[in-house]
Amino acid sequence: MKTLASRIAHYRSLAGMSQAALAKACGWKSQSRVGNYESGTREPSLDDIAQMAKALGIDQSDLLIGAGEVKEKPNTEPAPPNRGNIPLISWVQAGAFQEATEAYAPGMAEQYLPCPVPHSTWTFALRVRGDSMFNPHGPKSFSEGDIIYVDPEVDAINRSFVVVKLVDEQEASFKQLVIEGSQKYLKAINPAWPQPFFPIDGEAVIMGVVIAKLEQF
Repeated sequence: MKTLASRIAHYRSLAGMSQAALAKACGWKSQSRVGNYESGTREPSLDDIAQMAKALGIDQSDLLIGAGEVKEKPNTEPAPPNRGNIPLISWVQAGAFQEATEAYAPGMAEQYLPCPVPHSTWTFALRVRGDSMFNPHGPKSFSEGDIIYVDPEVDAINRSFVVVKLVDEQEASFKQLVIEGSQKYLKAINPAWPQPFFPIDGEAVIMGVVIAKLEQF
């Protein structure tokens, strides 16, 4: 049973149903629809395949692939589950996000994106700018245009990737947090960056910790 048409005819025969009976079970007015599918002159939609499979008491994969047939390994992976849509905002908005009174205020977001990991209510997304966080040889790297998901309720620890609001800066900044004793630094992980480290004090505000990344191609 190499074709979809032959599988439809096979499973209909096994169920002891005529073409007219299968059409009626699917809620179709004429048996010609089933006849066209079995002759291969018409290709059924996925909805029609699902209806026929239900009427025949089989799984729709039996019609699409065939029971007992070898299924080829897919060359793609399923998408991660959506843990909820969050706002993609600007870096200026990120700098003032702690002052917001509503996490999903109408009109505040460029768009809303599905988040692949668990997150708090106030999580937001940003589009990476520049090359300071690009490290082609490191375990983590962020290219310009990538989307980062930032959760303000996650505790920032040593080596966390953070979004920080610096004193007298209107926009937020994205760097890695490095803690040595009582001193905190922000680090650009690009090995070619001219000034990879600079210290921060108590007046710098960590807006959130990066919890996921969506790469752009």
